[in-house]
Amino acid sequence: MDRDDWVRAALNLLAEEGIAGVRIELLAKRCGVTKGSFYWHFKDRQALLAATLETWCAGRIRDIEKNTLVAPGEEAAQLRHAIDWYGANRNRKGMAIELAIRDWARHDPQAAASVETVDLYRLRCTERLFLAAGTPAADAKSRSLLLYASTFGLSLMHFAPFDDDPAALKEKISRYLVCS
Repeated sequence: MDRDDWVRAALNLLAEEGIAGVRIELLAKRCGVTKGSFYWHFKDRQALLAATLETWCAGRIRDIEKNTLVAPGEEAAQLRHAIDWYGANRNRKGMAIELAIRDWARHDPQAAASVETVDLYRLRCTERLFLAAGTPAADAKSRSLLLYASTFGLSLMHFAPFDDDPAALKEKISRYLVCS
């Protein structure tokens, strides 16, 4: 088991148990290895947690970069794609990890700094897309925040009972954000 395996196992356990559940003994048991294997790769639990935050942060930044890259003239379509991609309930495990890290961040300055880094990066990437699509600078920042809040909020909610056609409702929200 290498360092990355330990970090992946920690992220999975974090999603299931929260930060209090990320314990070396439990990780070793789940992975079928000894605690000695852990100490070969990490000084202590805090080093594992720092690596876990670093991995999460880097992965989220890669995701937003991938989903906001755009060819000139395709900005509005890319914004709609980003809204759809982030608003979809495709990755329950990823959302569970995101929520666990955000909960952890409420009590830990290092986790809070990682969440802030990811949030600001996501907001700046979508703001750039709005600017490239011709949105006035005064509106691009607020639309970026509204897009972010809307898409993540939708991914956490069970809003289907609110409307007969949830997909059409999401499309209307997307059009409002992109074209208004």
